Amino acid sequence: MIEFIAENLAPIMFVSLIVFLLLGYPVAFSLAANGLLFFIIGVELAPLSDSINLSWPLLNAMPERLWGVMSNDTLLAIPFFTFMGIVLEKSGMAEDLLDTIGQLFGPIRGGLAYAVIFVGALLAATTGVVAASVIAMGLISLPIMLRYGYDRRVASGVIAASGTLAQIIPPSLVLIVLADQLGRSVGDMYAGALIPGLILTALYMGYILLMSFLKRDSMPALPLEARSLGSGVTSLIIALIVAAGFAYAAHVYLYPTQGPNADILGATCGVIFIYVVALVDKTMNINMMSRLAQQVIIVLIPPLALIFLVLGTIFLGIATPTEGGAMGAVGALVMAAAKGRLNMEVMRSALAATTRLSAFVLFILIGARVFSLTFYGVNGHLWVEHLLVSLPGGETGFLIGVNILVFFLAFFLDFFELAFIIVPLLAPAADKLGIDLIWFGVLLGINMQTSFMHPPFGFALFYLRSVAAKVPYLDKVTGKVTQPVTTGQIYWGAVPFVCIQIVMVALTIMFPQMVMHYKDTGTGIDPATIKIEVPGFGANGRGMTLPDNGGGLGLPGGLQLPAGNPLEGGEQKPAGEGEQKPTNDLSSPPSFN
Repeated sequence: MIEFIAENLAPIMFVSLIVFLLLGYPVAFSLAANGLLFFIIGVELAPLSDSINLSWPLLNAMPERLWGVMSNDTLLAIPFFTFMGIVLEKSGMAEDLLDTIGQLFGPIRGGLAYAVIFVGALLAATTGVVAASVIAMGLISLPIMLRYGYDRRVASGVIAASGTLAQIIPPSLVLIVLADQLGRSVGDMYAGALIPGLILTALYMGYILLMSFLKRDSMPALPLEARSLGSGVTSLIIALIVAAGFAYAAHVYLYPTQGPNADILGATCGVIFIYVVALVDKTMNINMMSRLAQQVIIVLIPPLALIFLVLGTIFLGIATPTEGGAMGAVGALVMAAAKGRLNMEVMRSALAATTRLSAFVLFILIGARVFSLTFYGVNGHLWVEHLLVSLPGGETGFLIGVNILVFFLAFFLDFFELAFIIVPLLAPAADKLGIDLIWFGVLLGINMQTSFMHPPFGFALFYLRSVAAKVPYLDKVTGKVTQPVTTGQIYWGAVPFVCIQIVMVALTIMFPQMVMHYKDTGTGIDPATIKIEVPGFGANGRGMTLPDNGGGLGLPGGLQLPAGNPLEGGEQKPAGEGEQKPTNDLSSPPSFN
């Protein structure tokens, strides 16, 4: 029995970890306790198995492993982006965006749902924090949607799903962690995840469009009296055309001096121009634009500018993700100050939330390091790799099996726990099968997004439940009693969006180029066609001929190669036989007179 345990210590250790987690112990402490317990067992059983490589001196490596976690520059981006998201949420940006975009889409059926998805994508690209997005939209848009007759399941599902877009749209915290665990660039992970994130947003909107035809009463348009900004879409379209024309003119003017950068500079000039025009038009009551056009431009451009400041600089290679996060945090403070909402209470709550999340991540990382030290010492990584590589179907079978595993584990573990526990075990097997790890990371990121939406443990559902009404309440606008949203309605509303996320996983597997575009096309030269020839020493075109300057090898005072030397393929003749003796005689010491 002892020999059996010694030979199968890796699977026993992995199953024990699952049991620890299912019993409800905190993840960080479960990892560390499991690692230390099996380290002791492994040291005692090491003489009985060749697969156990553990000894007491190995614990001396633990301080260095923990220092490697705490000194990781890549993970420094997590507190920056968290702080940025909390400050933006406290600054009222989400409230302004939802109100304005809701007015823009209000006249069409399902307009509020479209607005929630659009704002969810914008918040995802500016905050990267799921909790902030779901709570903000749940507080602001859910009462409005219920006020105007939206189906409770549709309303709660679209709010929870839109908030989880922060999981896959850069600058996602999950993508930072995945890049770190896979040993890849965060910038490449961001570039690879951008298109799948936008396609997932489009799928959400497609579902709302379909439901607006199938269940017309489930998402009515806003009544005319609720559109406080009035109409004015034509004015907005004209303003956008003018901005595009100004951007093109700036591009043409700047191209001779700026070259390829003229595109970005021209677009920046166009955005600044239309923003200034809208501000002047509203401040001075010129009313050249409609109120709707003014509000849309003034509300939308600052977060878009922040997105460019963060993601644009990362994609252009101007800043690292950590530097981009720092600039985003400063930009969020500037936006909050411009709205007059930057005060000590906002700073205190933002810093407290950032510290909590950073400490949470750090403790899980430390526990994961303790666990991995023992797990690798019992060759657990080889056991997992052999188990996964031997799945039927090769690469496709591996991807399907891994995604099914991650999907079911997401019922019980959140995305940080999955990233720190499961991903390091999957990455070596994926790399051995020749799978691009950026594509693999984005695929896992989309799959782990379902961990926020899984009934009954999805965190996005918990966030929405915490802010949704639990008892009947009196609506402030209509004066009518509004029924609460039940937990069952929130859960059923999430199911269609979980199915959409599964479809997105399948699309990413079927069309990997959605992610693989991150790779530089380069010069198009096939490395296999490159042939390197090292020239030889010879004459008459048979090699590299050395010039004779009377000193040998082309250097004065150097060594002279006699004619007919073996390097030229001839026979070496003694000096004096048909050859003049070299001018530099090395048989006697040189004279410096």
